[in-house]
Amino acid sequence: MALPALTPAQRAEALKKASVVRKERAAVLSELKEGKVSLHEVLDRKDAVVGKTSARRLLESLPGIGKVRAGQLITDLGISERRRVQGLGSRQKERLLELFPPQG
Repeated sequence: MALPALTPAQRAEALKKASVVRKERAAVLSELKEGKVSLHEVLDRKDAVVGKTSARRLLESLPGIGKVRAGQLITDLGISERRRVQGLGSRQKERLLELFPPQG
């Protein structure tokens, strides 16, 4: 399937929109890493910013979780390496919240 041809103005607008989404996603993951927001709050968001984030990247953004531990969690929870947050099942989300309860 070929991508639609974009005018230079449409391309510039799409690039600007993508940049805004990337910055917002980075901010959310940074707040999660710093403990400013909980995993529960992030999973409750229904927007595309969090929804299109890979589940592995979300796990790597948790405090104290690195690449190796995130990989182990992905395997243990039966989550595909390519799964996005919006594609997680309710049981997978419940298991994540059991493993990482809200602090406070």
